[in-house]
Amino acid sequence: MLTPAFYQLTIYAIASVALIGALLLATWWLGAKRTTPAKEMPYESGVAPSGTARLAWPVPFYLVAIFFIVFDVEAAFIFTWAVAWDLLGMAGMVQITVFVVVLLAGLVWLWKKGALDWGPSRERNAAFDSD
Repeated sequence: MLTPAFYQLTIYAIASVALIGALLLATWWLGAKRTTPAKEMPYESGVAPSGTARLAWPVPFYLVAIFFIVFDVEAAFIFTWAVAWDLLGMAGMVQITVFVVVLLAGLVWLWKKGALDWGPSRERNAAFDSD
């Protein structure tokens, strides 16, 4: 047998879908239908675009994004552990310690491989000049 809460949820879902549909229909009906070349032109801060839009992302920005994701997930795990540390006991302490040590080992390995060297350096410039 269905509970009253289920009926309420069903009514809420139907009302939400109906409202979204009504809003989309209203924007289609009330919106402008005419297009001009000026409207179709890409907008770049009021300046007519020039050149290609396919520019390569600099690698440091990509690395910052990846490091943010990795350390953000790490922080989520550590905060979750910190909330329940009294329930996990010594086994939880050992597990979070192994987790942090593995992440630090990965960070040290990246550092040694040069993945964190984003700016110019004398060693890389010397190696580039000798080629």
